[in-house]
Amino acid sequence: MVVIRLARGGAKKRPFFNIVAADSRNRRDGRFIERVGYYNPVASGAEKGLVVNAERLAYWQQNGAQLSPTVARLAKQAAKAAA
Repeated sequence: MVVIRLARGGAKKRPFFNIVAADSRNRRDGRFIERVGYYNPVASGAEKGLVVNAERLAYWQQNGAQLSPTVARLAKQAAKAAA
Protein backbone atom coordinates (compact mmCIF):
# COMPACT_ATOMS: atom_id res chain seq x y z
CA MET A 1 0.00 0.00 0.00
CA VAL A 2 1.17 3.53 -0.75
CA VAL A 3 1.27 5.85 2.24
CA ILE A 4 2.01 9.57 2.34
CA ARG A 5 4.17 10.27 5.38
CA LEU A 6 7.01 12.33 6.77
CA ALA A 7 10.64 11.36 6.16
CA ARG A 8 13.02 13.00 8.64
CA GLY A 9 16.14 14.83 7.60
CA GLY A 10 18.20 17.67 8.97
CA ALA A 11 20.73 17.79 11.75
CA LYS A 12 20.41 16.80 15.38
CA LYS A 13 18.03 19.18 17.20
CA ARG A 14 17.21 20.83 13.78
CA PRO A 15 14.52 18.61 12.23
CA PHE A 16 13.41 18.90 8.62
CA PHE A 17 10.75 16.65 7.13
CA ASN A 18 10.04 15.73 3.53
CA ILE A 19 6.45 14.77 2.77
CA VAL A 20 6.78 11.68 0.59
CA ALA A 21 4.65 9.04 -1.09
CA ALA A 22 6.20 5.68 -0.25
CA ASP A 23 5.44 1.98 -0.07
CA SER A 24 4.34 1.25 3.49
CA ARG A 25 6.86 -1.61 3.74
CA ASN A 26 9.83 0.71 3.26
CA ARG A 27 11.64 2.39 6.14
CA ARG A 28 10.66 5.88 7.30
CA ASP A 29 13.72 7.55 5.76
CA GLY A 30 14.22 4.92 3.07
CA ARG A 31 13.20 4.66 -0.55
CA PHE A 32 10.17 6.67 -1.65
CA ILE A 33 8.19 7.12 -4.85
CA GLU A 34 7.75 10.90 -4.96
CA ARG A 35 8.39 13.96 -2.81
CA VAL A 36 5.13 15.87 -2.39
CA GLY A 37 6.35 18.72 -0.17
CA TYR A 38 8.25 19.56 2.98
CA TYR A 39 7.71 20.68 6.56
CA ASN A 40 10.24 22.74 8.52
CA PRO A 41 9.06 23.04 12.14
CA VAL A 42 11.93 25.37 13.11
CA ALA A 43 11.53 27.82 10.21
CA SER A 44 12.13 31.42 11.17
CA GLY A 45 11.84 34.78 9.48
CA ALA A 46 11.18 34.64 5.75
CA GLU A 47 11.66 30.86 5.50
CA LYS A 48 8.63 28.81 4.52
CA GLY A 49 7.65 26.32 7.18
CA LEU A 50 5.26 24.21 5.11
CA VAL A 51 5.04 23.59 1.37
CA VAL A 52 2.64 21.01 -0.08
CA ASN A 53 1.95 20.29 -3.74
CA ALA A 54 -1.84 19.91 -3.38
CA GLU A 55 -2.26 18.68 -6.95
CA ARG A 56 0.09 15.72 -6.44
CA LEU A 57 -1.34 15.01 -2.99
CA ALA A 58 -4.83 14.78 -4.51
CA TYR A 59 -3.50 12.52 -7.29
CA TRP A 60 -2.06 10.04 -4.80
CA GLN A 61 -5.21 10.07 -2.67
CA GLN A 62 -7.34 9.34 -5.76
CA ASN A 63 -5.11 6.35 -6.47
CA GLY A 64 -5.60 4.88 -3.00
CA ALA A 65 -2.74 6.33 -0.97
CA GLN A 66 -3.39 6.74 2.74
CA LEU A 67 -2.27 9.83 4.65
CA SER A 68 -0.51 9.48 7.97
CA PRO A 69 -2.29 11.39 10.78
CA THR A 70 0.42 14.06 10.88
CA VAL A 71 0.40 14.58 7.11
CA ALA A 72 -3.40 14.83 7.17
CA ARG A 73 -3.13 17.60 9.78
CA LEU A 74 -0.42 19.41 7.78
CA ALA A 75 -2.38 19.10 4.50
CA LYS A 76 -5.43 20.62 6.18
CA GLN A 77 -3.26 23.44 7.56
CA ALA A 78 -1.72 24.07 4.10
CA ALA A 79 -5.14 24.16 2.43
CA LYS A 80 -6.37 26.65 5.02
CA ALA A 81 -3.31 28.88 4.43
CA ALA A 82 -3.71 28.70 0.64
CA ALA A 83 -7.38 29.76 0.78
